[in-house]
Amino acid sequence: MSVTVRVPAKVNVQLAVGGARPDGFHDLANVFLAVGLYDEVTATPADELTVTCEGPGADQVPLDRSNLAARAALALARRHGIEPAVRLHIVKDIPVAGGMAGGSADAAGALLACDTLWGTNATRGELLDICAELGSDVPFSLVGGAALGTGRGERLRPLDVGGTFHWVFAVADGGLSTPAVYREFDRLHEHDVVPEPVASEVLLYALAKGDVDALAAFLPGSNGLQPAALSLFPELTDTLAAGHAAGALAALVSGSGPTTAFLARDADSAHAVAEGLLASGTCKSARVAASPAPGATVIRGARA
Repeated sequence: MSVTVRVPAKVNVQLAVGGARPDGFHDLANVFLAVGLYDEVTATPADELTVTCEGPGADQVPLDRSNLAARAALALARRHGIEPAVRLHIVKDIPVAGGMAGGSADAAGALLACDTLWGTNATRGELLDICAELGSDVPFSLVGGAALGTGRGERLRPLDVGGTFHWVFAVADGGLSTPAVYREFDRLHEHDVVPEPVASEVLLYALAKGDVDALAAFLPGSNGLQPAALSLFPELTDTLAAGHAAGALAALVSGSGPTTAFLARDADSAHAVAEGLLASGTCKSARVAASPAPGATVIRGARA
């Protein structure tokens, strides 16, 4: 049998970034919202570990053991002393290299799919430990909903969300490397004293109350990586302006970019913003989605 897991994209409604640590990482106060754009990862018994992929941007996804989904399967198999004899098939719908944690989502999806397929019965804590080893965004991809990530972003505290928020995501014609964006952040702040990152109580209150106006008022300047992303990909400034012109309440670069995120008042407004963005010619596509969304979820299959 096969097991298929659906796993969501994310948007960072706050990404406060500290200075570079001795290990090269940065401390973060990272407020995640999972949004209703999903990849699907299917695990099927095979003679050896293989990865296949389809969907938008699939040609940019590595199919060897450097793929985060493959690394997730290897990590779980190693912990339980079994062979990683599995085919992982990824159906992409989260933008690739877009700052929405698509690779991290695939890792979390593969981990849950393999755990279910192999019957390893890993605890939630064990799965989260493996996620944290794989990357800073992977634990949230497993958990979903809304959470505050600290440390590198891997230490999660669930957050209450009192309503549904409607978003439009403008997919850029091109990608950005997260490490390159962090290097640009370090260059831009080379002579600065970077403060310790702290989550905003104003933001957490807005989320808990489901207050779209309060969230919109907070979002400008909420992404500490946005200046670095715009420095490397200045065309995004035009996309942000086009979203505002189309009626978005607020606009920001999603994570390390280059996908840009636009908050809308309601579902109808989100579709209008998407139409305006497409008409502007400043993006490759525009996707409408709502948050919060559930984390990695088995949608088909069972233990073999």
